[in-house]
Parts: sequence; structure tokens; C-alpha cells
Amino acid sequence: MKRLPHFDVAGHFAEGPARVGVQIGFGSLCAIAMIAIRSALDVIVPTAGPFALVYPTVLLATLYGRWLAGIVAYFICFFWAWFYVLPAVGSFHFEVPTDPARVAINAFAALIVLLFAETFRHAGAEYAEERDAEIARRQLLLEELDHRTKNNFALSVSLLETQRRRVESEEASDALTQAIGRLHSFASAYSNLNENQGEGASVEMRPYLEDVVNRFREAALDENVAVETHVDVDELPRATAVAIGLFTNEALTNCAKYAFAEGERGTIHVSLKESGDSWLLQIADNGTRKPAAASEALPSSGLGTRLFQAFANQADAEYRIDLEGPGCTVSLIGNSDEDEISPS
Repeated sequence: MKRLPHFDVAGHFAEGPARVGVQIGFGSLCAIAMIAIRSALDVIVPTAGPFALVYPTVLLATLYGRWLAGIVAYFICFFWAWFYVLPAVGSFHFEVPTDPARVAINAFAALIVLLFAETFRHAGAEYAEERDAEIARRQLLLEELDHRTKNNFALSVSLLETQRRRVESEEASDALTQAIGRLHSFASAYSNLNENQGEGASVEMRPYLEDVVNRFREAALDENVAVETHVDVDELPRATAVAIGLFTNEALTNCAKYAFAEGERGTIHVSLKESGDSWLLQIADNGTRKPAAASEALPSSGLGTRLFQAFANQADAEYRIDLEGPGCTVSLIGNSDEDEISPS
């Protein structure tokens, strides 16, 4: 039903004989349909309401076939009803003295329907053209904004990379590495979201999360540390996807800082699994965590903890850190319809 207002039989053909032929054909087809229905009704109510079906026929023919189709349907339907339905049947003569006025009024009324139908059809077509032009203009502006935003992300990362190479302080270098990782997460989220525009659009999680992990691995992890990524979730809402990407980046930052001694080999597992309406993000490492680092990873009032909590709130989820056994596991637990749930 939503497509009916945009239906235009003649609109698919260029100006010329083809379009004229289509309009005439459509108007004739509408008239034939009316004649068939009217003939069937004559079996039950002969001569009743001879011009009743002319109005909807002319209206439909004009709206969907343009003015020429309406005129064709108008003349065929009107004169057929006059000749075959109005008494005397099979003749243009009138049996009732008031029938001439009756025919004239119906002819004028049907013509009014045709004129208004064409007026509204034309106004609707002009509005659709203006709307399409405005959509195209906005799309062009969005593409320009997208291009500038990506350039700004790239420039910011480049400046931070340059600054990191110049600083001598390991603490400052680590802080810049974290900032670069977060920028990469924002850039990945933006790029993915830009491909999934629209109200309530979702993000494909596999390519998005893999991109976040790969960028961080290239920027901040030693070659001795491998990262395995496993994503079972297909799509999640925008805000949830962005929060998951940033949470993952922050957890990987902790792994890079605390999990492995210098030169130590190890593996980080990043997984996003789905079970029913719930999803579970886990970042687990098998590193030999230092005691001091372990205490820093536990919930506290530090920046990392505040970021974990902020990203969890954005995803309407809850997070936890598990230091039992080898390495450390950071989990984020939420559900696909963004209703808050508690971890078991």
C-alpha cells in the first residue's frame, strides 16, 4: 500500500509516442475494467446508477496514468454508460425528460474529478522531485562531512604517533598509546556506522570488532603476543557497538601494560558470544601478571576503571574482572535489546 502513491505508469517511459501510447492504453484498460464490473452489476441492478462507476475509474486512471489516461477513460466510460446503461438502453435517446440534465451534471462532475486528480497528481510529483533533490543535496553534504571527519581522525592519530616517537618518558608514551588506541576505536566505529546509516541502524559486529583488535595489535602489542578474535554476534545497536569497541580497546590496553613481561610470549583471546537475547564480551590473556599490576587491574577509582564503567553504562551492561587462575579475564555482559541484565 505504501508504494501506491508513487505508482506512475507513464513515468517509466520517455516523452514521445511511447508515453502517449502507454497513457492511452492504461486509460482504455481502466475503462474496460469498469465496463466489465458494470456489466456484472447489470445482472442484479440493471440501469441503476449508470454513471456511478465512472468517477472512481476516471480518478484512478488520472492518478496512475496522468491526464491523457484520465481523458481516455472519461470518454469511453461516460459514453458507454450513457449508451448501454441509461434508459433507453442501446440508444442515446432519453426516456425521462430530466435525463438530459442528469447526463450533463454527471459529465461535468466527472470532468471536475479528472481536473482535481491531475492537479493533485502533479503537485505530488513536484513534491517528490523536490524531496529527492533535497535528499541528494544532503547526501552530498554528508559525504563531504564524512570525508573531512575521516581526515581529522587520521590527522589526529598521525600527530599523536609523531608525539609518541619523540617523548622519552615511558609513562607518557603509554598514555599516548592509549589515546591512539581510543582514537582508532572511534574511527572504526565512525566508519562502520557511516555504512549503516538510518534511524535505529545496527552495526555488523564481526568486521567492526576485528578492525578494533587488529589496529590495536599493530599499534601497541609486541610480536610475541598473539591475538585471537571470535565473534558470534551478527549485529548490535549503534550505541552498544561503539561501547563494546571502546571497552575492548581499554581491556587490550590493560593487557599490553600488565599481562606480559618484556619479551614474554602469550595470547589474548577476544570473544563476543550470543546466547538467546544476551551477549558476552570477554578479553582474556594468559600472561604472568605482576602482583602490582594485578592490584591495579582490580576495581578502584583509577581512570581505567572509570572508563570501564562508563562504557558498560553506555552499553546498558555490566562488567567484571576475574584474576583467578592464569592471566586475567575482563567481561562485559549485556543483551541484544539493550535491557540491563546482571551477570550470573
